[in-house]
Amino acid sequence: MRAPSLPLTRDLVLVGGGHAHALLLRMWGMNPLPGARLTVINPGPTAPYSGMLPGFVAGHYARDELDIDLVRLARFAGARVILGTVTGLDRAGRQVNVEGRAPIGFDVASVNIGVTSAMPDLPGFAEHALPAKPLGAFASAWARYREGAGPASAAVIGGGVAGAELACAMAYALRDRGRPAQVHLVERGTALTALRPGAAAKLRAALAAQGVTLIEGAEITEVTAQGLRLADGREIEAAFVTGAAGARAQDWLEGSGLELHEGFIAVSPTLQSSDPAIFAAGDCAHLAESPRPKAGVFAVREAPILLHNLRAALEGRTDLRPYRPQRDYLKLISLGRKSALADKAGLALSGPLMWRWKDHIDRTFMRKFTELPQMSPPPLPRHHAAGMAEALGTKPMCGGCGAKVGRDALASALSTLPAPARADVTALPGDDAALLLTGGARQVMTVDHLRAFVEDPEVMARITCIHALGDIWAMGAAPQAAVASLTLPRMSEPLAERTLTECLGAITGILRAEGAELVGGHSAMGDELSIGLTITGLCDAAPITLGGAKPGDTLILTKPIGTGVIMAAEMAGAAKGEWVAAALRHMTTPQGSAARVLRHANAMTDVTGFGLAGHLLNICAASGVGARLEVEKVPLLPGAEALSAAGHASTLYPKNRAALPFQPMGPRPDLMFDPQTAGGLLAAIPGDVERTLAELRAAGFPAVAVGQITDRRGQIEIV
Repeated sequence: MRAPSLPLTRDLVLVGGGHAHALLLRMWGMNPLPGARLTVINPGPTAPYSGMLPGFVAGHYARDELDIDLVRLARFAGARVILGTVTGLDRAGRQVNVEGRAPIGFDVASVNIGVTSAMPDLPGFAEHALPAKPLGAFASAWARYREGAGPASAAVIGGGVAGAELACAMAYALRDRGRPAQVHLVERGTALTALRPGAAAKLRAALAAQGVTLIEGAEITEVTAQGLRLADGREIEAAFVTGAAGARAQDWLEGSGLELHEGFIAVSPTLQSSDPAIFAAGDCAHLAESPRPKAGVFAVREAPILLHNLRAALEGRTDLRPYRPQRDYLKLISLGRKSALADKAGLALSGPLMWRWKDHIDRTFMRKFTELPQMSPPPLPRHHAAGMAEALGTKPMCGGCGAKVGRDALASALSTLPAPARADVTALPGDDAALLLTGGARQVMTVDHLRAFVEDPEVMARITCIHALGDIWAMGAAPQAAVASLTLPRMSEPLAERTLTECLGAITGILRAEGAELVGGHSAMGDELSIGLTITGLCDAAPITLGGAKPGDTLILTKPIGTGVIMAAEMAGAAKGEWVAAALRHMTTPQGSAARVLRHANAMTDVTGFGLAGHLLNICAASGVGARLEVEKVPLLPGAEALSAAGHASTLYPKNRAALPFQPMGPRPDLMFDPQTAGGLLAAIPGDVERTLAELRAAGFPAVAVGQITDRRGQIEIV
């Protein structure tokens, strides 16, 4: 008898993808705690590493070299990643509030969200300047400005070490690109007071060498479209303005109910807040017993202590360890060109050698997240039934539509079924929905069930609902009612309640937006999450089927393709987080408005498990026509072609390819056979299609004409 899977009993939620949490995810992946479900919440799929920001500003690093890929890291850790903005913390309800979705329940939580250098009280800052932190928007805006042409001007507000680093880097980068530049560093008091006199003198000399104008004792009264206005009447011209004056806590912490110090979470040596179940680390935390400046070195060194204490809290142990921060720490400060200043224990050294040292430290840190350990699957038992190795394959089975039974096996099994004996039930050949006649009303009914391929139950529920609705939309029906079938991984009752609440809330929201209702369902526990929906829809006219396409019709596709290869590569740790995030956005985009635009289609289907080519083959077979599919016109998701070229493919891809042999090979043609989950609608449209395309694009769909229906019966030409 197979050993039962261990149940999940505690929720650990990491709020933010800062340095401490990134290191924690890596360590967790190498030694997870059985029974704990780990969740990380972050606004985007990556978390930038601040230590390399000045080097990026100077042009020494590419943009993606700054980023820790949280999606890939979460996959390694076995965690679910939620891409969303946290708006608050409900201590009493033990929930984290996230914009646009159900609250996330927790038993133990940790906050590592960094800081912002925004200056909301400075007139004009929000309209005409960018804070240096958080880094994402700043880095993108600076890259655009840096690569411009002609004379340049920039100003940095805040004469601390961070401001000086940025000013040096900006001045170097602009002049290195042949642009005459004026860069100002403006400080209301005395600059560089955090450094010892010797180090401060060297940094002042570096600013002067880069041509940076340092202005001290200057009160800024306004940021304008032209630059800065000072209290003494002076105006500083600056086309690019950034703020690096100190650090501010994120606003939502004020409503958290936690004890704060100047807006930051006050923590004890064990990194616990005033609520023992909520921890904090990095710049957003204030070490109440041993205050330290905001510096990434502390977050890095807090990570092992934080991991130990979180595990202890989850296990119900009391042996928490204290974090004892060092009194002094090495400061390595970029000086624009590939030179750096090292400051520690009264010793200040500068030059190219210090840059190489800093570069080595930074790259070594980032390699922790780009070179993750390979966790080998357990070997097959020595004695096993014949055929097990072939059935298992060489990689994990895909989820979603990539886990479907192959086309031939499905068709063979369905062929054994008798035709409906009831006069009010019609099984439409090739269509996934049946037509029912109820009291004179036309009703269609369909069912879909997906094995989870993402750890987030709410996202998986959204995808499943949209995927199941595809059959209703494709037949021109209006969704009416649904029942759900959910299998949850083994877990405690509190976790089951949280999970069901997330799933059912997501499904209900999508159905209600389409005028339909969730009216019941069934739940069970098993080895993994899977979600199914049976949905009915009403047709006020004859349903659109696969069998109505006519030669001359234009083929329109409403969504890009590539979800199968992207999610297969994500399972292997090879897909960039931004590619995965883009694929999930498309999979969670409902298509009811697109279906209503396409009500005049002669034939329509949703592109799912058999891929674009396979579903086009279904239309051709049912309609007695042929088709021409123009590969270069088919829109692809970001990263899909690169991953296809690298040899990644869904486990269902070979069976899809076998349905249409002798077609062109290559990364892009191969994607025509990529199984899609919650894919686009493929419609055969008669006559002038430009108006239809314009209406679809106005509704937010990147719709494209990808081919034509021909009179070459049963023949599909992929060109």
